[in-house]
Amino acid sequence: MNEQLQSWVLIAVGLVSLTIGGEVLVRGASTIAAVLSIPPLVIGLTVVAFGTSAPELGVSLQAAMSGAADVAVGNVVGSNIFNVLFILGVSSLITPLVVSSRLIRFDVPLMVGVSLLAWLLASDGLVGRLDGGILFAMLLGYIAICIRISKLEAATVREELAAGDRGSDDRGAGERGKASGNEFYIGLVLPIVLVIVGLVLLGFGSKWLVDGAVAVATRLGVSELVIGLTIVAAGTSLPEVVTSVVASVRGEREIAVGNVVGSNLFNLACVLGVSSLVAPDGVPVSDAAIRFDMPVMVIVAVACLLIFYTGSRISRWEGVMFLIGFVGYTSYLVMA
Repeated sequence: MNEQLQSWVLIAVGLVSLTIGGEVLVRGASTIAAVLSIPPLVIGLTVVAFGTSAPELGVSLQAAMSGAADVAVGNVVGSNIFNVLFILGVSSLITPLVVSSRLIRFDVPLMVGVSLLAWLLASDGLVGRLDGGILFAMLLGYIAICIRISKLEAATVREELAAGDRGSDDRGAGERGKASGNEFYIGLVLPIVLVIVGLVLLGFGSKWLVDGAVAVATRLGVSELVIGLTIVAAGTSLPEVVTSVVASVRGEREIAVGNVVGSNLFNLACVLGVSSLVAPDGVPVSDAAIRFDMPVMVIVAVACLLIFYTGSRISRWEGVMFLIGFVGYTSYLVMA
Protein backbone atom coordinates (compact mmCIF):
# COMPACT_ATOMS: atom_id res chain seq x y z
CA MET A 1 0.00 0.00 0.00
CA ASN A 2 1.53 3.33 -1.04
CA GLU A 3 1.84 6.28 1.33
CA GLN A 4 -0.96 8.31 -0.24
CA LEU A 5 -3.45 5.44 0.05
CA GLN A 6 -2.35 4.81 3.65
CA SER A 7 -3.09 8.45 4.48
CA TRP A 8 -6.63 8.24 3.08
CA VAL A 9 -7.26 4.93 4.90
CA LEU A 10 -6.18 6.57 8.17
CA ILE A 11 -8.61 9.44 7.51
CA ALA A 12 -11.51 7.05 6.83
CA VAL A 13 -10.83 4.84 9.86
CA GLY A 14 -10.45 7.93 12.03
CA LEU A 15 -13.83 9.29 10.95
CA VAL A 16 -15.57 5.98 11.73
CA SER A 17 -13.91 5.79 15.14
CA LEU A 18 -14.91 9.39 15.91
CA THR A 19 -18.54 8.79 14.96
CA ILE A 20 -18.89 5.73 17.17
CA GLY A 21 -16.93 7.33 20.03
CA GLY A 22 -19.10 10.46 20.01
CA GLU A 23 -22.34 8.47 20.21
CA VAL A 24 -21.02 6.29 23.05
CA LEU A 25 -19.64 9.27 25.00
CA VAL A 26 -22.89 11.26 24.87
CA ARG A 27 -24.94 8.25 25.96
CA GLY A 28 -22.68 7.59 28.91
CA ALA A 29 -22.37 11.23 29.98
CA SER A 30 -26.10 11.96 29.85
CA THR A 31 -26.81 8.80 31.89
CA ILE A 32 -24.25 9.79 34.54
CA ALA A 33 -25.86 13.22 34.78
CA ALA A 34 -29.28 11.64 35.34
CA VAL A 35 -28.06 9.10 37.94
CA LEU A 36 -26.07 11.65 39.95
CA SER A 37 -28.71 14.39 39.58
CA ILE A 38 -26.03 16.61 38.03
CA PRO A 39 -27.21 19.05 35.37
CA PRO A 40 -26.17 17.93 31.87
CA LEU A 41 -24.60 21.38 31.40
CA VAL A 42 -22.01 20.69 34.12
CA ILE A 43 -21.19 17.29 32.57
CA GLY A 44 -20.86 18.97 29.17
CA LEU A 45 -18.59 21.72 30.54
CA THR A 46 -16.25 19.32 32.33
CA VAL A 47 -16.22 15.56 31.60
CA VAL A 48 -17.32 15.73 27.97
CA ALA A 49 -15.49 18.98 27.11
CA PHE A 50 -12.18 18.02 28.70
CA GLY A 51 -12.38 14.48 27.35
CA THR A 52 -13.01 15.55 23.77
CA SER A 53 -10.16 18.07 24.06
CA ALA A 54 -7.66 15.32 24.92
CA PRO A 55 -6.53 15.08 21.24
CA GLU A 56 -5.66 18.81 21.25
CA LEU A 57 -3.58 18.30 24.39
CA GLY A 58 -1.70 15.34 22.95
CA VAL A 59 -1.02 17.01 19.60
CA SER A 60 0.11 20.36 21.09
CA LEU A 61 2.33 18.69 23.70
CA GLN A 62 4.01 16.60 21.04
CA ALA A 63 4.39 19.62 18.75
CA ALA A 64 5.80 21.84 21.53
CA MET A 65 8.32 19.22 22.63
CA SER A 66 9.46 18.57 19.06
CA GLY A 67 9.94 22.26 18.26
CA ALA A 68 6.89 22.64 15.98
CA ALA A 69 5.57 25.67 17.90
CA ASP A 70 3.38 26.90 15.04
CA VAL A 71 1.48 23.61 15.04
CA ALA A 72 1.00 23.78 18.82
CA VAL A 73 -0.30 27.36 18.81
CA GLY A 74 -2.26 26.97 15.59
CA ASN A 75 -3.95 23.87 16.99
CA VAL A 76 -5.25 25.75 20.04
CA VAL A 77 -6.27 28.97 18.29
CA GLY A 78 -7.70 27.20 15.25
CA SER A 79 -9.63 24.72 17.41
CA ASN A 80 -11.28 27.52 19.40
CA ILE A 81 -12.34 29.33 16.23
CA PHE A 82 -13.52 26.06 14.69
CA ASN A 83 -15.47 25.06 17.82
CA VAL A 84 -17.61 28.20 17.86
CA LEU A 85 -18.07 28.92 14.16
CA PHE A 86 -18.36 25.41 12.78
CA ILE A 87 -19.58 23.19 15.63
CA LEU A 88 -22.17 25.60 17.06
CA GLY A 89 -23.14 26.52 13.50
CA VAL A 90 -23.78 22.93 12.44
CA SER A 91 -25.41 21.95 15.76
CA SER A 92 -27.84 24.89 15.64
CA LEU A 93 -28.83 23.97 12.08
CA ILE A 94 -29.93 20.57 13.38
CA THR A 95 -31.95 22.13 16.18
CA PRO A 96 -31.90 25.67 17.66
CA LEU A 97 -29.72 25.56 20.79
CA VAL A 98 -31.13 26.94 24.02
CA VAL A 99 -28.42 28.56 26.16
CA SER A 100 -28.66 28.40 29.95
CA SER A 101 -28.41 31.53 32.06
CA ARG A 102 -25.31 30.14 33.80
CA LEU A 103 -23.40 30.07 30.52
CA ILE A 104 -24.35 33.69 29.81
CA ARG A 105 -23.47 34.89 33.33
CA PHE A 106 -20.27 32.95 33.97
CA ASP A 107 -18.80 30.44 31.51
CA VAL A 108 -18.90 32.39 28.24
CA PRO A 109 -17.63 35.66 29.81
CA LEU A 110 -14.82 33.57 31.31
CA MET A 111 -14.08 32.15 27.85
CA VAL A 112 -13.82 35.70 26.50
CA GLY A 113 -11.57 36.74 29.40
CA VAL A 114 -9.20 33.77 29.03
CA SER A 115 -9.03 34.35 25.25
CA LEU A 116 -7.99 37.97 25.86
CA LEU A 117 -5.49 36.88 28.52
CA ALA A 118 -3.90 34.30 26.21
CA TRP A 119 -3.56 36.94 23.46
CA LEU A 120 -2.00 39.37 25.94
CA LEU A 121 0.46 36.77 27.25
CA ALA A 122 1.46 35.86 23.69
CA SER A 123 1.85 39.48 22.53
CA ASP A 124 5.59 39.48 23.25
CA GLY A 125 6.07 36.51 20.91
CA LEU A 126 6.35 33.85 23.61
CA VAL A 127 4.04 32.01 26.00
CA GLY A 128 6.61 31.28 28.70
CA ARG A 129 6.47 28.97 31.69
CA LEU A 130 5.12 31.68 34.01
CA ASP A 131 2.41 32.43 31.44
CA GLY A 132 1.59 28.74 31.22
CA GLY A 133 1.39 28.50 35.00
CA ILE A 134 -1.11 31.39 35.09
CA LEU A 135 -3.30 29.76 32.44
CA PHE A 136 -3.21 26.35 34.14
CA ALA A 137 -4.03 27.88 37.55
CA MET A 138 -7.15 29.40 35.97
CA LEU A 139 -8.21 25.93 34.80
CA LEU A 140 -7.85 24.50 38.31
CA GLY A 141 -9.94 27.35 39.72
CA TYR A 142 -12.62 26.79 37.06
CA ILE A 143 -12.82 23.05 37.82
CA ALA A 144 -13.16 23.80 41.55
CA ILE A 145 -16.04 26.20 40.86
CA CYS A 146 -17.79 23.65 38.61
CA ILE A 147 -17.50 20.95 41.28
CA ARG A 148 -18.87 23.34 43.92
CA ILE A 149 -21.84 24.33 41.75
CA SER A 150 -22.66 20.72 40.87
CA LYS A 151 -22.62 19.71 44.56
CA LEU A 152 -24.97 22.54 45.48
CA GLU A 153 -27.39 21.69 42.66
CA ALA A 154 -27.29 17.97 43.42
CA ALA A 155 -27.99 18.67 47.11
CA THR A 156 -31.01 20.78 46.14
CA VAL A 157 -32.41 17.96 44.01
CA ARG A 158 -31.92 15.44 46.83
CA GLU A 159 -33.72 17.70 49.31
CA GLU A 160 -36.67 18.04 46.95
CA LEU A 161 -36.87 14.26 46.51
CA ALA A 162 -36.62 13.70 50.27
CA ALA A 163 -39.42 16.19 50.91
CA GLY A 164 -41.66 14.31 48.50
CA ASP A 165 -41.10 10.98 50.28
CA ARG A 166 -41.86 12.15 53.85
CA GLY A 167 -45.46 11.00 53.68
CA SER A 168 -44.50 7.33 53.08
CA ASP A 169 -44.21 4.73 55.88
CA ASP A 170 -40.77 4.07 57.40
CA ARG A 171 -40.49 0.41 56.33
CA GLY A 172 -41.44 1.12 52.75
CA ALA A 173 -39.04 4.04 52.66
CA GLY A 174 -36.25 1.89 54.07
CA GLU A 175 -36.80 -0.83 51.46
CA ARG A 176 -36.87 1.74 48.71
CA GLY A 177 -33.70 3.38 50.08
CA LYS A 178 -31.85 0.06 50.08
CA ALA A 179 -33.02 -0.78 46.57
CA SER A 180 -32.29 2.67 45.25
CA GLY A 181 -28.82 2.55 46.82
CA ASN A 182 -28.00 -0.69 44.97
CA GLU A 183 -29.51 0.64 41.77
CA PHE A 184 -27.48 3.83 42.16
CA TYR A 185 -24.12 2.05 42.07
CA ILE A 186 -25.16 -0.49 39.44
CA GLY A 187 -26.58 2.30 37.29
CA LEU A 188 -23.20 4.11 37.28
CA VAL A 189 -21.05 1.20 36.09
CA LEU A 190 -22.22 0.97 32.49
CA PRO A 191 -22.29 4.73 31.74
CA ILE A 192 -18.78 5.16 33.19
CA VAL A 193 -17.57 2.33 30.96
CA LEU A 194 -19.30 3.99 27.99
CA VAL A 195 -17.58 7.33 28.72
CA ILE A 196 -14.16 5.64 28.92
CA VAL A 197 -14.74 3.66 25.70
CA GLY A 198 -16.01 6.80 23.97
CA LEU A 199 -12.97 8.84 25.00
CA VAL A 200 -10.59 6.09 23.84
CA LEU A 201 -12.31 5.87 20.45
CA LEU A 202 -12.26 9.66 20.11
CA GLY A 203 -8.58 9.82 20.99
CA PHE A 204 -7.49 7.12 18.54
CA GLY A 205 -9.86 8.35 15.85
CA SER A 206 -8.59 11.92 15.97
CA LYS A 207 -4.94 10.75 15.95
CA TRP A 208 -5.47 8.59 12.88
CA LEU A 209 -7.35 11.37 11.14
CA VAL A 210 -4.74 14.03 11.93
CA ASP A 211 -1.84 11.78 10.92
CA GLY A 212 -3.48 11.08 7.58
CA ALA A 213 -4.51 14.69 6.95
CA VAL A 214 -1.11 16.15 7.87
CA ALA A 215 0.62 13.66 5.59
CA VAL A 216 -1.61 14.72 2.69
CA ALA A 217 -1.15 18.44 3.45
CA THR A 218 2.61 18.17 3.84
CA ARG A 219 2.92 16.66 0.37
CA LEU A 220 1.04 19.72 -0.91
CA GLY A 221 3.63 22.08 0.66
CA VAL A 222 1.35 23.83 3.20
CA SER A 223 3.05 25.78 6.06
CA GLU A 224 3.06 24.49 9.65
CA LEU A 225 0.95 27.40 10.96
CA VAL A 226 -1.74 26.90 8.32
CA ILE A 227 -1.70 23.13 8.94
CA GLY A 228 -2.14 23.81 12.67
CA LEU A 229 -4.90 26.38 12.16
CA THR A 230 -6.90 24.28 9.69
CA ILE A 231 -6.24 20.56 9.27
CA VAL A 232 -4.83 19.80 12.73
CA ALA A 233 -7.31 22.14 14.47
CA ALA A 234 -10.29 20.68 12.61
CA GLY A 235 -9.01 17.13 13.04
CA THR A 236 -8.44 17.37 16.79
CA SER A 237 -11.80 19.18 17.13
CA LEU A 238 -13.70 16.39 15.39
CA PRO A 239 -14.48 14.73 18.75
CA GLU A 240 -16.24 17.97 19.72
CA VAL A 241 -17.99 18.05 16.33
CA VAL A 242 -19.29 14.51 16.64
CA THR A 243 -20.19 14.86 20.32
CA SER A 244 -22.07 18.15 19.91
CA VAL A 245 -23.87 17.01 16.74
CA VAL A 246 -24.90 13.72 18.35
CA ALA A 247 -26.00 15.60 21.47
CA SER A 248 -28.11 17.95 19.33
CA VAL A 249 -29.75 15.06 17.50
CA ARG A 250 -30.51 13.32 20.81
CA GLY A 251 -31.95 16.52 22.33
CA GLU A 252 -29.08 17.00 24.83
CA ARG A 253 -28.72 20.69 23.93
CA GLU A 254 -26.90 21.69 27.11
CA ILE A 255 -24.21 19.07 26.47
CA ALA A 256 -23.86 20.34 22.89
CA VAL A 257 -23.26 23.96 23.96
CA GLY A 258 -21.37 23.17 27.17
CA ASN A 259 -19.01 20.90 25.24
CA VAL A 260 -17.89 23.80 23.01
CA VAL A 261 -17.49 26.38 25.79
CA GLY A 262 -15.70 23.95 28.10
CA SER A 263 -13.43 22.74 25.30
CA ASN A 264 -12.38 26.30 24.46
CA LEU A 265 -11.53 26.99 28.09
CA PHE A 266 -9.59 23.71 28.29
CA ASN A 267 -7.70 24.43 25.06
CA LEU A 268 -6.41 27.78 26.32
CA ALA A 269 -5.90 27.06 30.01
CA CYS A 270 -4.64 23.47 29.80
CA VAL A 271 -3.45 22.71 26.27
CA LEU A 272 -1.59 26.00 25.75
CA GLY A 273 -0.73 26.31 29.44
CA VAL A 274 0.73 22.82 29.88
CA SER A 275 2.49 22.95 26.48
CA SER A 276 4.33 26.11 27.55
CA LEU A 277 5.18 24.54 30.91
CA VAL A 278 6.76 21.40 29.46
CA ALA A 279 8.47 23.01 26.44
CA PRO A 280 12.14 23.76 27.22
CA ASP A 281 11.85 27.49 26.44
CA GLY A 282 8.11 28.01 26.39
CA VAL A 283 6.03 28.16 23.21
CA PRO A 284 7.04 30.81 20.62
CA VAL A 285 4.12 32.54 18.89
CA SER A 286 4.49 33.83 15.33
CA ASP A 287 3.71 37.42 14.34
CA ALA A 288 0.99 36.19 11.99
CA ALA A 289 -0.83 34.44 14.85
CA ILE A 290 -0.52 37.50 17.14
CA ARG A 291 -1.65 40.00 14.52
CA PHE A 292 -4.51 38.05 12.96
CA ASP A 293 -5.47 34.60 14.26
CA MET A 294 -5.58 35.34 17.99
CA PRO A 295 -7.62 38.55 17.47
CA VAL A 296 -10.05 36.49 15.36
CA MET A 297 -10.30 33.99 18.22
CA VAL A 298 -11.17 36.82 20.64
CA ILE A 299 -13.72 38.35 18.23
CA VAL A 300 -15.40 34.96 17.78
CA ALA A 301 -15.64 34.51 21.57
CA VAL A 302 -17.16 37.99 21.98
CA ALA A 303 -19.64 37.31 19.14
CA CYS A 304 -20.62 34.10 20.90
CA LEU A 305 -21.34 36.02 24.11
CA LEU A 306 -23.39 38.69 22.30
CA ILE A 307 -25.55 36.11 20.51
CA PHE A 308 -26.09 34.14 23.72
CA TYR A 309 -26.93 37.30 25.69
CA THR A 310 -29.42 38.80 23.23
CA GLY A 311 -31.59 35.74 22.72
CA SER A 312 -30.49 33.03 25.18
CA ARG A 313 -30.36 30.72 22.18
CA ILE A 314 -28.62 30.09 18.87
CA SER A 315 -31.18 30.13 16.08
CA ARG A 316 -30.72 28.47 12.71
CA TRP A 317 -29.99 31.75 10.92
CA GLU A 318 -27.35 32.61 13.54
CA GLY A 319 -25.87 29.16 12.93
CA VAL A 320 -25.70 29.99 9.23
CA MET A 321 -23.86 33.23 10.07
CA PHE A 322 -21.35 31.25 12.15
CA LEU A 323 -20.74 28.89 9.22
CA ILE A 324 -20.31 31.79 6.80
CA GLY A 325 -17.72 33.27 9.17
CA PHE A 326 -15.90 29.94 9.28
CA VAL A 327 -15.82 29.65 5.49
CA GLY A 328 -14.55 33.24 5.22
CA TYR A 329 -11.77 32.70 7.77
CA THR A 330 -10.64 29.42 6.22
CA SER A 331 -10.74 30.89 2.72
CA TYR A 332 -8.54 33.78 3.83
CA LEU A 333 -5.96 31.37 5.29
CA VAL A 334 -5.85 29.35 2.11
CA MET A 335 -5.55 32.41 -0.15
CA ALA A 336 -3.01 34.14 2.08
